[in-house]
Amino acid sequence: MTHDPNCLFCKIAQGQIPSRKVYEDDQIYAFHDIHPWAPVHFLMIPKAHIASLAQVDGQHEALLGRMMTLVPKLALQEGCNPYPEGGWRVVTNTGAEGGQEVHHLHIHVMGGPRPWFKG
Repeated sequence: MTHDPNCLFCKIAQGQIPSRKVYEDDQIYAFHDIHPWAPVHFLMIPKAHIASLAQVDGQHEALLGRMMTLVPKLALQEGCNPYPEGGWRVVTNTGAEGGQEVHHLHIHVMGGPRPWFKG
């Protein structure tokens, strides 16, 4: 598993920077966003350093599938209301024009009663 010693999210996944953990397994770490845009807002990251969605390929298929299948479970666990009246948003910013600020692949999961702060 590769890590970038200068990457904020690599440091969070390794426990070098504190976070409010939502979920962890051997490949994935999820934690609450420090500046939430919605009543429920957490990030899910691979523990391996992948700079963005632009860098994924076939070798990442199982990892990304695992991340996406965890979203409903974790969203409900963290307080999102069930589908169809409830729900959540999944966002992955990619590159400068896509609004990516931390260059480590991450999925935002946001939900809860509206209106939200942003979005």
